[in-house]
Amino acid sequence: MKDAAPTEITLRRPDDWHLHLRDGDMLRAVLPDTAAHFGRAIIMPNLVPPVVTAAQAEAYRGRIMDALPAGSQFQPLMTLYLTEDTAPADVAMAFESGLATAVKLYPAGATTNSASGVSNFENVRPVLDKMAEIGMPLCVHGEVTDPQVDIFDREAVFIDKVLKPIRKANPDLRVIMEHVTTENAVDYVRDSKKNLAATITTHHLIINRNHLLAGGIRPHYYCLPVAKRERHRIALVQAAVSGDERFFLGTDSAPHTDPAKLQSCGCAGVYSAPVTMSCLAEVFDAADKIKQLEAFASLNGARFYKLPPNDDMITMTKGDAIPLPPGPSTPDGDVTVFDPGFDLHWRVSA
Repeated sequence: MKDAAPTEITLRRPDDWHLHLRDGDMLRAVLPDTAAHFGRAIIMPNLVPPVVTAAQAEAYRGRIMDALPAGSQFQPLMTLYLTEDTAPADVAMAFESGLATAVKLYPAGATTNSASGVSNFENVRPVLDKMAEIGMPLCVHGEVTDPQVDIFDREAVFIDKVLKPIRKANPDLRVIMEHVTTENAVDYVRDSKKNLAATITTHHLIINRNHLLAGGIRPHYYCLPVAKRERHRIALVQAAVSGDERFFLGTDSAPHTDPAKLQSCGCAGVYSAPVTMSCLAEVFDAADKIKQLEAFASLNGARFYKLPPNDDMITMTKGDAIPLPPGPSTPDGDVTVFDPGFDLHWRVSA
């Protein structure tokens, strides 16, 4: 006789290995949602202007710490935005001092505030060489920006045209493919023997491109990389629930106000921070893999980044359906929380 499905789980406090906090009023509005459940997060540097230098990362970290709720133990892990003018010495100083945890590679024009990213990858080779030497991870937005490449194919083409040559030239470089969306990416990570991992977002485990486009355009599901076919979503779920230590949570929670989303050329981004743990528990529970949630959300990412898991624990319980929480408000407008399209029965209870 099969054991009854658990209705309560206790796990190490999770971490978010890909998070957008923005700045100013938005930072102050959204930070409490992440700090409520997560111990640490890799903070994306694509502000305007971007966080390029160690000094800019230090200043941004200070603003985050000032915005934390009283008593919060949340730790922001800072990243540097890679440009073709980035100095290897500055990157090394930031990493070795503990100020920066990783460097973020945006192909120029790939996503929100990525205009300062990389166009000629040969120009950043000295930085990548230095990072490999000191063991500093590279976080990669894995899409090409060639207008001749279909938007649904940009991740697969990036792997072949950009990432494989980078890793072949520098096999000691530790790389995280962020927010992977395709079976191609899952297979590539699984086939790699070392120094490669991938984050998977909350929303890409739940939505496919039909959710975005079928029956009308749903702007709050629009993100970059864009959601793909159902077979790709299934591959992501299988990777996430597998326990494979190369896959871990990076929400890519990316707040935009409703006025910025709901227009003729709306912003890309899904705000999932308040409901991520509930959504993940539903996904893992549906796959009969709820006991693997701790590995995906709390252990695998820390292992790849060579950090200890969080000391404290959280408890999640399953019960009656809970309402979708309201989104934060800013002077420029409200932020809509990701709606998974199904009832949430799991909640963080302690």
